[in-house]
Amino acid sequence: MKDSSHFFHSSSSRLVIVCLVSLVLVSAAVIAIDSRRSYWVFLDDSSSSWKWGGGDVVPVNLKKVPLELHPRLESFGQEALSDSSPLYNRSSSSLLANNTNFLVKQADDKQVKQLNDTLKTKMRRVSSKVIRVEASLARARALIREAAKNETGLPSAQQDPDYVPYGSVYRNANAFHRSYLEMEKVFKIFVYKEGEPPLFHDGPCRSIYSSEGRFIYDLETNTQFRTSDPDIAQVHFLPFSITKMVHYLYEPNSFNLKPVKQTVVDYINVISNKYPYWNRSLGADHFFLSCHDWGPEVSYAVPYLYNNSIRVLCNANSSEGFNPSKDATLPEINLRTGDIKGLIGGPSPSKRPYLGFFAGGVHGPIRPLLLKHWKGVDQDLRIYEYLPKELSYYDMMRKSKFCICPSGYEVASPRIVEAMYSECVPVIISDHYVLPFSDVLNWKSFSVQIQVGDIPRLKSILMSISQRQTTDLHCGVTGS
Repeated sequence: MKDSSHFFHSSSSRLVIVCLVSLVLVSAAVIAIDSRRSYWVFLDDSSSSWKWGGGDVVPVNLKKVPLELHPRLESFGQEALSDSSPLYNRSSSSLLANNTNFLVKQADDKQVKQLNDTLKTKMRRVSSKVIRVEASLARARALIREAAKNETGLPSAQQDPDYVPYGSVYRNANAFHRSYLEMEKVFKIFVYKEGEPPLFHDGPCRSIYSSEGRFIYDLETNTQFRTSDPDIAQVHFLPFSITKMVHYLYEPNSFNLKPVKQTVVDYINVISNKYPYWNRSLGADHFFLSCHDWGPEVSYAVPYLYNNSIRVLCNANSSEGFNPSKDATLPEINLRTGDIKGLIGGPSPSKRPYLGFFAGGVHGPIRPLLLKHWKGVDQDLRIYEYLPKELSYYDMMRKSKFCICPSGYEVASPRIVEAMYSECVPVIISDHYVLPFSDVLNWKSFSVQIQVGDIPRLKSILMSISQRQTTDLHCGVTGS
C-alpha cells in the first residue's frame, strides 16, 4: 500500500472519503438486497445429469432452477456450463442440490454412494449458511420497502441519533436511511487475499483516478464492513486496480490491452479454482471497482464479470453496457496532492460575480461545441480553453454561480466533484452518463442538466433560473 499509506492525515479528507465509501457501499447493498437478484443456483435432481470432469463434479445440463434466478443466467446456454468452458465460466461442485443423483463414470456403486454422501453432507452445511445470508437480505429488503412507504414522515432520530438524512437531495430519505442502517448492521464484504501490490490491494491516490485508490485503501483498512469469513459475506470484492495494471502492464500508444485483460482473467481463474464462491453464483455476488476509462473494456474479458458482477465504475456510460440495475457509479475525483485541504467551501450565490465558468482542453465530442459557441464570447459566462496564468482555477469556481461540467473523451468528469467542493452548482452536459448514486440522490435538486443540443442556449437557460431557485440548488450542494 505504498501509494496509499500517507494520504489520510487531513480529517476533512478522511471524512469526505468515508462518506464516499459509505454511499458506494449503500449502492452495493441496495443491489445485493434487490429482490431481482438471487446469488444462489439450485439444481433439481430430476433435471441435472453429472459427469466426472478431471476431479471436479461439473453440471452438464441445467433445465430447472426452482429458486429466483438472476435474469442473465437464462441466456447462458449449455456451452457456458460444459466441461470445456473456462473454469471461471463453470458452476463448481459446490452448487447446492437436494437429493441429487450423480452419475459418475469409472466408479462402482459403493464409491458412488460414498461420493454422494460426502457431497450431500457438505452441501447441507453450505446450504444452511446460504439460507442465513438470504434470510438477512430478505429481512432488510422488507424493512426498506416498509420505510419507503413513509414518504411524508421524517426518519426517526431515535433509531440513529448521529445520522438522520432528510431533504430534497434524496429520492426517498426514509428508504435511504433504512438502507444505511441495515447496511451497518448486516452488510459484509469478503476481500480476496490473493495478489500482491501494486496491481492488487492498492490503487492511485494522487491522480484523476484517486477515487479508485481511496476506496481500495479504505476497504483494506476499515474493518466495519469487511469480514474474514466468506460464507457470511453478501458480496465478494475483487481487489485489483485496472489503473495500476495500465501503468505497469500497458505499452504506451500500443492500444493493446491484452496483458491487462489476461491478468484479470488469470486472477478470476485463481480465485474460482481456490474458492467455490465465484462459480456458485457465476460472479453475481462479486464486485470490482475502476475509475480508469478502460475499466469497462477490461471487464469484457470475462463474460460473467461484465454480465453478472457488480461493476463500480467512474466511466458509467449506458451506451457502453453500464447497467444501473446491477452496476454502480463512482464519482471521479482528481486529488493532485492526495488531499482536499483548501478546496472545500465558497461564498453564497449572491456574492459570486460570474454566472458560469469552464476551463479545459478540447477533447471528446461535447467540449468543441461548448468552446465554439461560448469561448471568450461573454463576460458573465467565462469559458476558456486554457486558463490565463493570472487566474486560479479554484478561485474562478468559487466566484461562479454555476460551473460547467461537460464530458470529455469519456462521460465522467472530475469537475462535478470539484464544483461541489467549491459550493458551485454543477451544470452537467453529457450523453448516456448515469450519475453517481442516482438510485439514492435526486440530482435535479443540486445540479442543472443540459442536453448537448442546448449548448447554444446555455446562457439563456442559466439566466432563466431564478435567484430563489439558484439559492435552493446551492443549498442542495452544501447540504444546508
